[in-house]
Amino acid sequence: MSYLPCVEIEPPGSASATIIWLHGLGANGHDFEPIVPELRLPADAGIRFVFPHAPAIPVTINGGFVMPAWYDILDLSIDRKVDVTQLAASAKKTQALIDRELERGVSSERILVAGFSQGGAVAYEAALSYPQRLAGIIGLSTYFATEDTLQAHDANQGLVIFIGHGTHDPIVPERLGRYASETLSGKGHSTTYKTYPMEHSVCPAEIVDISQWLQTTLLQ
Repeated sequence: MSYLPCVEIEPPGSASATIIWLHGLGANGHDFEPIVPELRLPADAGIRFVFPHAPAIPVTINGGFVMPAWYDILDLSIDRKVDVTQLAASAKKTQALIDRELERGVSSERILVAGFSQGGAVAYEAALSYPQRLAGIIGLSTYFATEDTLQAHDANQGLVIFIGHGTHDPIVPERLGRYASETLSGKGHSTTYKTYPMEHSVCPAEIVDISQWLQTTLLQ
């Protein structure tokens, strides 16, 4: 089977858990590679990091310019009009990476899907519709783009989710992150919602919170 090309960082010993981390629009799998040492996870955590590269496609909001993207964004209106078909296809490719981790011997309940911006929207779709129980989701500076079309699977009902967002985000307004948290909480998920005084990015305080959440979710 053909998989998305990925940057992979292996733990010192054998991997007993995996985090699949999706980048944002115009970036690539190397974008979040530097975050691994910054998380300061225990050396014996046994976590494999997988950072896929999105394919290069024309993006409408950027004048049709071809760039790495998980799906096309049609305009920047508040309802975040996106190509849902392309988003679902990217979610399926992400699920194929989850399947590969199962083949590598990692239990589904030890696999977590994370994503920034566009990648976060795909992470919600991929994880919540996956037919086996996962460890959780991290959604950073993102939104719940497929709220109306998602076919959630019972296996991931009540899944734990960490959501972080910048209060000064000019790309994805903070209220969209808060709305995603409230919506997912209403569906029975245990969500942790944190805001930070930043724009469309990641900050040191957020990295500390992600690390603590990961250690609670994967290492306890």
